[in-house]
Amino acid sequence: MDKSVKHNIVLMLLSIILFVGGYFFLRLAYHMSDKMPFTQEIILIILGTLATILITAMLLNKQTSVELEKEQSIKFIELKTETYRDLIDRIESIVLHRDITKDELTQLQFHTHRLAIVASPAVLEEYHNFLKVFHQKVAKDKHVSDADEDLLIEALAKLTVFIRKDLIGELDKQSDISPAKIRKQIMANAAEH
Repeated sequence: MDKSVKHNIVLMLLSIILFVGGYFFLRLAYHMSDKMPFTQEIILIILGTLATILITAMLLNKQTSVELEKEQSIKFIELKTETYRDLIDRIESIVLHRDITKDELTQLQFHTHRLAIVASPAVLEEYHNFLKVFHQKVAKDKHVSDADEDLLIEALAKLTVFIRKDLIGELDKQSDISPAKIRKQIMANAAEH
């Protein structure tokens, strides 16, 4: 069980004990304090304060765990974005240099491992398709011809569709533009060079 869940259960049990115990204490105190002025009101104030403290502690604990999850989610998205951007920069560098060195191939392999950590399964599958094109057309002769460049750009555009879906797919679903139209536009943009 998660530590915060256990902590919440403990706080709930304490609240239940406080209310049940408070009820019996209140009944007893009411009968004993009939003769003393303001005693009943003081007892109610103390019980109300204790209940408020416990409820506030539970709410703050839940708020803290939600904020921690949100922060972790943001950091993970930043890591994904950085990894995807680095991959695209690496591919751009390879295409611009035309002649591929062994070091560039090794760096691309390390990007494969980075992607394995953060990428969605759909991105990993499409990256595999990109690597097929890359190894069949470019890695064998270690040179990027104009035809190879066109094939790489097309394969990268397909990969970009899945990267976009992984990073901001929820926002695309909320927009009026369909995923098919976004894909078509990305592919059209890649063809315009």
